[in-house]
Amino acid sequence: MPRVRHVVAGRKRRKKFVKKAKGFFLGRSNLYQMARETVKRSLAFASRDRKVRKRDFRRLWTVRINAACRSQGLTYSRFIKGLKEAKVGLDRKQLADLAVHDAPAFEQLVALAKKAAAGPSGK
Repeated sequence: MPRVRHVVAGRKRRKKFVKKAKGFFLGRSNLYQMARETVKRSLAFASRDRKVRKRDFRRLWTVRINAACRSQGLTYSRFIKGLKEAKVGLDRKQLADLAVHDAPAFEQLVALAKKAAAGPSGK
């Protein structure tokens, strides 16, 4: 009778998937085949969602900046254009943080953007 080979490697490979499936619902956490499918799928979602997270945060920052600008009587697009003309190098993450946590500093930026957007004639 031939001996069984590759038992240790196979068990190790299967245990790796079942270990990653810890916390999944019902058979997805215990049954190897189901666990393997679910883990592979979850890894695919994780890869995709690392990219999506960046989009979501940028959208959130834009919404926060827009709300803070409108309370000062300026639209988001005019604010960003004014900051570019004034050569202010803050990104949207920093602007949103200022809008939420440091309102007086954000008001100064809005005033600066309004002044820069008005142009050299100072309309």
